[in-house]
Amino acid sequence: SIIFYMLVFLLVALSWLIKPEWFNRAALWLVYLTFALHTYGLVSRIIISGRPPVTNLYSSAVFIGWAAVLAGIIIERVYRMGIGNVIASAAGFATLLIAQNLAGDGDTFTVLVAVLDTQFWLATHVVCITEGYTSTYVAGLLGMVYIMRGVCTPSFSDSFGKNLARAIYGTTCTAMFFSFVGTVLGGLWADDSWGRFWGWDPKENGALIIVLWNALVLHARWDGMIKDRGLAVLAVLGNITVSWSWFGVNELGVGLHSYGFTEGVMLALGLFCITQLAIAGAGCLPRRLWWSHRAAIKRADTESDKTSAA
Repeated sequence: SIIFYMLVFLLVALSWLIKPEWFNRAALWLVYLTFALHTYGLVSRIIISGRPPVTNLYSSAVFIGWAAVLAGIIIERVYRMGIGNVIASAAGFATLLIAQNLAGDGDTFTVLVAVLDTQFWLATHVVCITEGYTSTYVAGLLGMVYIMRGVCTPSFSDSFGKNLARAIYGTTCTAMFFSFVGTVLGGLWADDSWGRFWGWDPKENGALIIVLWNALVLHARWDGMIKDRGLAVLAVLGNITVSWSWFGVNELGVGLHSYGFTEGVMLALGLFCITQLAIAGAGCLPRRLWWSHRAAIKRADTESDKTSAA
């Protein structure tokens, strides 16, 4: 699947150079094929383990990638701009690469600790909260496309920006729903297992940060404090909040969620956060510094000169 997701991105890149409609269609069909292969792997793990799709960090990466690819397919079917193919290929490749690095000694069917040995909460809380991660990441990827295409290419148009902003908004709403419901379900599970709904555990705080961040983005949008560009910038920063909740809190080495601890990821996490801050910073540059803005002004001047000459 990793190899096929790379091929999808190459097809999309070719569509930027020649025959966009043909190569985008080919990319979408290859996404369908790869998604079917990804689904086969995910379902096989469910059948073999007899558990819901997310039981450890490895399986969470596989599931987040699967859900992100599905979101990319839906976005491509709705907007048909080639952006869904970019989201699907980038998310699928990145998450499966993370899963491969998390595989460790190759045994990804680890024995569940006692508190996780429950089908109901694994199928409700864990799936919900992981879907909240996924939707926030997808919104962040869409924000990255908005900023990078606007800053680094002359092809960004108002209609493209509007469609992309609508996709970011809808995905953020989905992220808000799943992250909130998943966090509440986590509290109910904690009350059932540990006798308290909330204990300010690092993992609980990480989930709460995602809920609060998505709420901040939506309220800023509803109150008119940000427009399309601001929405894209905040969506990119949302990638940092999710990454902290997914991996960062594990590096603290404290808390009841000991089954989620990982080691040696702080450098990679820090570098990722720096890239997200850099992209968000680029999105905050004055519009006159955006390549797409300068290109739009040049096109307008050219049209004006033609009209004057006529």
